[in-house]
Amino acid sequence: MTAPLRQTANTITSAMIEGASVTMALIGGVAGAHLGYQVIPDGSDGTRIAIAGAVAVIGAIVFDGLAELVLVPMRRLMHRNWSTASTCTGRWSVPAPADTLDQALAQVATATEDDAANRAASSAWQIDQGEGFLRDVDRWRGYEDGEASFYIAPGVWLHYRSEKNRYGNTDPRFTLLTGDGDEPMAITGVEQIRHQLAARAAGLLAAPGTADDEVLDDGIHAV
Repeated sequence: MTAPLRQTANTITSAMIEGASVTMALIGGVAGAHLGYQVIPDGSDGTRIAIAGAVAVIGAIVFDGLAELVLVPMRRLMHRNWSTASTCTGRWSVPAPADTLDQALAQVATATEDDAANRAASSAWQIDQGEGFLRDVDRWRGYEDGEASFYIAPGVWLHYRSEKNRYGNTDPRFTLLTGDGDEPMAITGVEQIRHQLAARAAGLLAAPGTADDEVLDDGIHAV
């Protein structure tokens, strides 16, 4: 499961657990209010309402406590799965404090690369609003200069960078790079990538060689 899907699944599960807790408390409160109101059928309305309120509170606490017997283990299991997934993917793990300047620089460089990959994946919704093909952060490779690349096919990479617009805001820019010397193509929609791949599959564009792929992989973020 990819990182975005894991995050979505955990968010939904957490919301369901908390919703179940609130629902059980409400059920207990309603049941307690009904029971309390029936305890003194001949009493005054004020007394019956007061007793109903008191029993409603007790009922809510009791039902919520019973629900927690089931929900607490579920919360622990969800947290354990989340922690395990984070450790396996290498994300959300905090490195130990650096002992030297070189160690600190290495940590910051890694954080910069990870930040670039996450920014690229987050910004990709502007060109891919489908099932999130281009929003899979695990497939983005970040670089220390803040740019990132997404491997699509042999010799075909999607490149991400950000630049300031005339209002001073940062806008993402996506370009399609190839290993056969073509000019970078500005990408504003995923259909443009499909068109390029279809043209290559039909032999309308020259397929790059292995050597070009290696050069592209090493120098893509410098374009």
